[in-house]
Amino acid sequence: MLINDDINSFDHVIKSLVEVCGHDNIQAEQCAVLTHIKGGCVIKIADHATLEKMSAELRELSLDTVLI
Repeated sequence: MLINDDINSFDHVIKSLVEVCGHDNIQAEQCAVLTHIKGGCVIKIADHATLEKMSAELRELSLDTVLI
């Protein structure tokens, strides 16, 4: 789950979701908007090991994530 913050731009979030999660631009943009509006958004459903790796990569890009 991606958590909203007041630091990262929409462009950075969208680019990160495309690179790390394999989203297309529209899906990444929708996740960024939902995260901004609702405070968080499920960005990927996968096995635990995959999610841990993606979460770590997103955190390296300064995005807040939580495994649920």
